[in-house]
Amino acid sequence: MIKLLKNLFKSNKGSFKNKKNFSELLSSKEIQKLFNSFNSYSDKVELRLIGGCVRKLLIDEKVDDIDLSINLKPEDVIKILKSNNINFHETGFDHGTITAIINNTSFEITSLRQDVKTDGRHAKVEYTENWLEDASRRDFTINSIYSDIDGNLFDPFNGKQDLQNGLIKFIGDPAKRIKEDYLRILRYIRFFLGYSKNKHDKNVVKVIKQNLIGLKQISKNRQLQELKKIVSTKNFNKINSDKTSKEIFLLIFPELKYINRLERLDNLKNDILEKKSFEFVLSLLLIDESEDCDYFIYKYNLSKKEKDKIILLRSVFSEVPNKDYFSRENLLRTLYKNGKENLIDILDYKILTTKKNTKNFVDLKKYFIEFEIPVLPIKAKDLIEKFDLKEGKLLGLILREIEEKWLNNNFNISKNQIEDIVKSKHI
Repeated sequence: MIKLLKNLFKSNKGSFKNKKNFSELLSSKEIQKLFNSFNSYSDKVELRLIGGCVRKLLIDEKVDDIDLSINLKPEDVIKILKSNNINFHETGFDHGTITAIINNTSFEITSLRQDVKTDGRHAKVEYTENWLEDASRRDFTINSIYSDIDGNLFDPFNGKQDLQNGLIKFIGDPAKRIKEDYLRILRYIRFFLGYSKNKHDKNVVKVIKQNLIGLKQISKNRQLQELKKIVSTKNFNKINSDKTSKEIFLLIFPELKYINRLERLDNLKNDILEKKSFEFVLSLLLIDESEDCDYFIYKYNLSKKEKDKIILLRSVFSEVPNKDYFSRENLLRTLYKNGKENLIDILDYKILTTKKNTKNFVDLKKYFIEFEIPVLPIKAKDLIEKFDLKEGKLLGLILREIEEKWLNNNFNISKNQIEDIVKSKHI
């Protein structure tokens, strides 16, 4: 049986057209160690690359994570990892996934399986040795391509050809695939924006709209993670010219109604946008005078970093009528209090949301990129030594007043001014 399966694996759909990226990936010490560990265990063991990493290798995209499939049960995977002193996490043991860690690089290894029962969120699985059964449970043809260490492909649903032709096709019945995991609606949008060269299949769109309600079963965290992937798609801007994708996207994320801000951007703005974080782009889509920001932050339980960035940029939005906000003097204060990264984000936000001439903000950005953040010329220990002060509330109050005076005077303060502040507080 195993021999038959090997022949099936290696008989189907050729290999990589361009093996450069493939060979570079497979030449890494980490991957070599992983494959050698399993291949030396038994000649019946087959470990294969699967999904996103194969898809990206086929079109010369950067591979940022590596998923693998294997014809062993998870407990056997663990046994082999232990015997080769490879660290691991039982990240999804119940669903057959073990994460191997070699030199801080993670590899998700999932046992061949079939879904025997699904509820739109989770699946009850049974393990198999049949590669076709494993492939059949996957979402899209472009994600059901396996590769061995020699670059031989097993592609039972012609995913390589669909990828080349820009076709985003569900495996089998779209309605069945979606009802197995409603998150596949968002994955469809991501892959369509990223790879499609064709119009939407009307039947697929119909099925998606009929099943949108199912996303309520999906945790907000899983939806947020998929949103991050959509936003980071290099062709995300395409959504403004793709009426169907945009409609579905806004039905799922109605708070992100300012997606038109990413429409018809010039080269300068596109270059800025490509380098920005998820939370920055999210701010562009979200911020207005309404309470949608607060609601979205709460609804999707954003991280402190994400929340802080949105709140910072929202403060810029509220200050738009105030021309003094963007004076060099005020921006120097912002630089000092919020750091250079945040100040550059503020200016980039202004550049991206300004329809008229942005030259002034571009010039300000150039100036502050090269500007060194000033350091307050006096510290708490200096005040203690010179003025015989003690640690406590009074010392903090004096230091804050000195800092404020220094800021208001364009980062300048004299010894006499410091002494006057100390005397006025230290009675």
